[in-house]
Amino acid sequence: MTTPPGFIPPHGHYQELICYQKSEVIFDLTFRFCQRFLNKGDRTVDQMVQAARSGKQNIVEGSQASGTSKEMEIKLTNVARASLEELLTDYKDFLRVRDLTMWGKDSKEALYVRNLGKSSPITYETYREFCETRSSEVVANIAICLIHQTNFLLDQQIRRLEQDFLKQGGLRERMTKARLQQRRNNGQT
Repeated sequence: MTTPPGFIPPHGHYQELICYQKSEVIFDLTFRFCQRFLNKGDRTVDQMVQAARSGKQNIVEGSQASGTSKEMEIKLTNVARASLEELLTDYKDFLRVRDLTMWGKDSKEALYVRNLGKSSPITYETYREFCETRSSEVVANIAICLIHQTNFLLDQQIRRLEQDFLKQGGLRERMTKARLQQRRNNGQT
C-alpha cells in the first residue's frame, strides 16, 4: 500500500519570485525616495510607503495562502498589483505636478533600468548608486520602470493562476481526489 500524496501542494517560497524581488526593491526605493524628496508629515509619504509595502506584503501573503486557497492567492496577488498601480500613479503625479520629464518606455534611460533588472538576485543594491545620488526626477523614473516591470510580471502570474485553477481546481477538489484515492488504496468503495 502506497501513501497517497497530500492534497496541500508546496507553497510559499515567495523569495524566489522575481515579482517579489522587484517589489522589495520598489519598497526600499520608495522608502528612501520619500525620505529624500518629500516633506515629513506629508500624507503622500504615508500613502506611497504603504502602497509599496502592500505590494510586497500581499505577494508574500498570497504565496503562503496558495497551499490551501487558490482564490485567496489570486485575490492577494491582485491586491499587490492594485497597490503597485496606486504607487505608480503617485510617482507619475510627482513628476507631472513638478513639470518633470517622464521617460518614454523605450528611452535609453528606461532601457538601461530594464537591463539592470535582469541581474540575479534582484536587490536594492543593484539600484542603490542611482537612487541615492540622482535627482528626484531620475529616481521617480527608475521607480516607474520597476513598477511597470513588476506589474507586468503580476499580470502574467494572475493569468497563470487562473489557468492553473481551471486545470487543477482548488483545495476542495484536491481533498476529494485524495480521499477517493485513499479509499481505493484501502480497498474501499
